[in-house]
Amino acid sequence: MNAVPEHPELRAPWSRSERRIPRTVVRPLQQFLGASTSSGYVLVVAAAIALVWANSPWSAGYERLWTTPLVLRIGDLEVGTDVRFWIGNGLMTLFFLVVGLEIKREVTSGELRRPRAVALPAIAAVGGMVVPALLYLAIAGRGPGAHGWAIPMATDIALALGALALAGAAAPTGLKPLLLTLAIVDDIGAIVVVTVAYGHAGDLVALVWAVVAVAAVLLADRAHVRSLTVYVGLGALLWFALWRAGVEPAIAGVVMGVLAPAAPFQRPRAVSAEARRIAAATADDPEPPDADAPLWLELADLSREAVSPIARVEHALLLWTSFVVVPLFALANAGVHITPSSLFTATGVTIAGAIVVARVLGKPIGVVAATRLSVSTGVGTLPSDVDGGAVLGLGVTAGIGFTVALFIADLAFADRPELLDAAKVGVIVAAIIAGLASWLTLRLVDARRRRQASGSEPR
Repeated sequence: MNAVPEHPELRAPWSRSERRIPRTVVRPLQQFLGASTSSGYVLVVAAAIALVWANSPWSAGYERLWTTPLVLRIGDLEVGTDVRFWIGNGLMTLFFLVVGLEIKREVTSGELRRPRAVALPAIAAVGGMVVPALLYLAIAGRGPGAHGWAIPMATDIALALGALALAGAAAPTGLKPLLLTLAIVDDIGAIVVVTVAYGHAGDLVALVWAVVAVAAVLLADRAHVRSLTVYVGLGALLWFALWRAGVEPAIAGVVMGVLAPAAPFQRPRAVSAEARRIAAATADDPEPPDADAPLWLELADLSREAVSPIARVEHALLLWTSFVVVPLFALANAGVHITPSSLFTATGVTIAGAIVVARVLGKPIGVVAATRLSVSTGVGTLPSDVDGGAVLGLGVTAGIGFTVALFIADLAFADRPELLDAAKVGVIVAAIIAGLASWLTLRLVDARRRRQASGSEPR
């Protein structure tokens, strides 16, 4: 995309100046942060630091940091337990809010708005959730690890996109939208599972308050309430009500994201007309300098409302969730202290092995089988540049899971730390194997495709 030409009198910010630090440090950093795959690299680094830290001579400090008591007290009411609670249930609410916004955007104006376009990746996603869950249960379903059946289900979008980027030209261009749609449907499935399967009996009155909060959000949207403070307050009420009701409170982020208005409050055409009127009514060099400030502030408010709330909130939160919240969650949860007594037991090996097998083998089997079913029945169609080999690459890449998998593991084995450690090891090992397998599969499929195109190998 070409940059919009700027007026010569516009003053560039410090970060875009030709000074040494902006030129050599700030702008390269901005380019890195702007890349869609960069968050995956930061996530990997955070997980690696957590593993090294947890198994270093300073491992006691690792656990002491995240279990530092942090409780919010309001009268007799206490919310929270420690730092890890607020990262997993507080900050991760912002991550799930972005997920909800992405779902809302795709449903209203993206790939998910066209039933035929979304049919194939949606069916593939269902296959990629059901088969790993069943495979996990077949391996670990008869012991105490059965409660972790949902851990292999979700795909990590950041890491999966990073794997496609590493594959380069070996990954067909049509594979990325398929993977994105599949991962979003995966997220929806994981959210349903977290809400239904991993909740616990709580305060029914609080559940009523959660419903009231959702209803209030819908009424506020219908009444065209534009104040962000109102929606933040209702979101906080929903979070608290879900927590008291025994439902994972971070799901409040998804709910608020899905309920966010998808259309701008102001029509861009009307804002453009008002901008021309204000430009004509103001002086080029007013005296005093802020003589026309009320008009320009009015235009600034109108310009902001010409962008939909989901786009504005996602723009404000995406960098923070991608480069702060999710890596911090990985840093706080991926640090498994690997000891024979806690991990290399029959149950621990079974759980870790079940997760690895379910993700590395179950995901591609489910995705490929469901895709073939979709194509053979005519329900969905593949992009022209995506063949059977690329679908296999899609399934292998979908096996890369991390953030949501760790999140579900925390819920499944919250009261069994030794099983939780084993599950975390399984998630990490599976992500590494699936990432390498994705790169290798796409490279081999591309090499075979090139040989076929050159006529050196029969089709």
